[in-house]
Amino acid sequence: MISQPDSVDAGRLVAATRIPVRVLEFSDEVAIYVARQIAALVRERNAASQPTVLGLPTGSTPIGVYRELVRMHRDEGLDLSRVTTFNLDEYWPMDPQSIHSYQRWMRENFFEHVNIPDSQINIPRGDILRKDVTAFCRDYEARIQAAGGIDLQLLGIGRTGHVGFNEPGSPPDCRTRIVTLDRVTRKDAASSFYGEDHVPLRAITMGVGTILDARRIIIIALGEHKASIVRRAVEEEPCLEIVASELQEHPQAEFVVDAAAAAKLTDVRSPWLNQRIDWTPELEKRAVIWLCQKTQKPISKLEGRDFLEHHLADLLHECGPLEHMRQRVFESLADTICTQPAGSTPQTVLVFSPHPDDDVISMGGTLITLAEQGHDVHVAYMTSGNIAVFDHDALRHVDYVCEFLDLFGANNPEMIQLEQHIKHLVANKQPGVPDAPDVLKVKGLIRKTEAVAAALTAGVKEECCHFLDMPFYQTGLVKKNPIGEVDVTIVADLLTKLQPAQVYLAGDLSDPHGTHRMCAEAIIAAVKQVQASGLQPEVWLYRGAWQEYEPHEIERAVPLSPEITQRKKQAIFKHESQKDAALFPGHDEREFWVRAEERTKHTARIFNDLGLPEFYAIESFRRLREKL
Repeated sequence: MISQPDSVDAGRLVAATRIPVRVLEFSDEVAIYVARQIAALVRERNAASQPTVLGLPTGSTPIGVYRELVRMHRDEGLDLSRVTTFNLDEYWPMDPQSIHSYQRWMRENFFEHVNIPDSQINIPRGDILRKDVTAFCRDYEARIQAAGGIDLQLLGIGRTGHVGFNEPGSPPDCRTRIVTLDRVTRKDAASSFYGEDHVPLRAITMGVGTILDARRIIIIALGEHKASIVRRAVEEEPCLEIVASELQEHPQAEFVVDAAAAAKLTDVRSPWLNQRIDWTPELEKRAVIWLCQKTQKPISKLEGRDFLEHHLADLLHECGPLEHMRQRVFESLADTICTQPAGSTPQTVLVFSPHPDDDVISMGGTLITLAEQGHDVHVAYMTSGNIAVFDHDALRHVDYVCEFLDLFGANNPEMIQLEQHIKHLVANKQPGVPDAPDVLKVKGLIRKTEAVAAALTAGVKEECCHFLDMPFYQTGLVKKNPIGEVDVTIVADLLTKLQPAQVYLAGDLSDPHGTHRMCAEAIIAAVKQVQASGLQPEVWLYRGAWQEYEPHEIERAVPLSPEITQRKKQAIFKHESQKDAALFPGHDEREFWVRAEERTKHTARIFNDLGLPEFYAIESFRRLREKL
């Protein structure tokens, strides 16, 4: 569904980094830019009748690049027949036919769709005996040398700063070898393996020295959760603990990141420290808020010397006088505070929840407020969330149904047979293998009933809960299909039916292949469709369970009282299968209610520290105006 622009902006190179960093706004732009760099190299070498040797990674970070290369091969005739590839790594031990195998992943996502000969594809083997691994690794290095070395090495970066499976402590001269995986690396892979316990302890990986031998290196980083490690890798001194920082020594290495992954770079977070700024109202607001946080003063107490002592004399000169600047920024923030998010006249509001619990976790207080203020509030649950239920919860619910029927003498042989069938499927499922369809039905029903219970707690009527079961999600796997026309049509039909005046959707647009991003893609495409028929709803973005908008980004701040915050918590508690320990907790192990409460209280504290009215908690939103 992602459109292909005729030309892609090359982004901008940021300052104050020890290695070139190119920032593009969105992840799809990163993918297209990198794919075109690869395509240009391949075409140049094809024209000279020379082969191209590529080093390739796997995972969600490069998949957009592969999809764009596949499109270029299909639609533009990009000839990859002279390309030789060497993949970075593979889990060990690992059956090459396993759904977790990088061999299978590369075939399904790239190699089966282009014309690279099988004889020119090289991937570390996870199915060799331990005694043969050392010899295999030596041979892998030899094959790279025999191919003439790697022309372009593509990389992602892990949360620990690892590249490939070169974990913290890997020296710059290490070569292809077997390694033990860091706990953070295994934790990040847990969702794909349906639990951390199922993630292999070891892997075979190219070494840092092997990577540094490549003639050119491109490191991709996408999303807010990579922002901290990107900053450390490109702004701090090279060190063994952040392996990606060792790439600073390479003369042709470049980071290519989206705006979210660049968010903590000095040049992005506070560009006025490194360069002269053409001040805009947005930058003025950002700088004043930054200065308040540096000086620990509210807006009204900022003095001229604060600007002078923190490299903002130019702002004072260009946008002063100071009293006018303070007033502008204060009023800009104050104007975001909204106690009636849908106005005083009752209207239809549609909240899209990617998973069954995103509505109450991310904007539960606003949901309660909208319902209490008399609006016709609907929630559309876009996916079943059925892969995120523990087996023991599924078995507990099956047992309950059978005991319930037996209690009232309504049990029957068919029900007993079905109970035994479900228990057999669960008991015989191999570790790390997807659930059988019948088990997924049980787990999906659990999530559905929890969502209804939570919505009722928030004041949303049961008949206003819409379960879309969008096709892109129905793979039974963590990996999902691309958004298709059917997905968009489902959303457009609901919009047409309800005619909402306001629409809310999860605004986590930087994750290129996460469920939130994909749901947002379908909603935005559907909104564009219905706009042609005259429906023009306000569209607001909320954030998911992991991040919140920065204060300068907030365009609507909905205050929450202690009572509404408590009721929101009770709504989150209705999602019992996600309570205490979620199957896929993400990068934050805190319970969802804790994340939600602490996040909204933190936003309220920021507003209070800036000198705005003091509230118990605040949920924040932005208007949709960005493209996907």
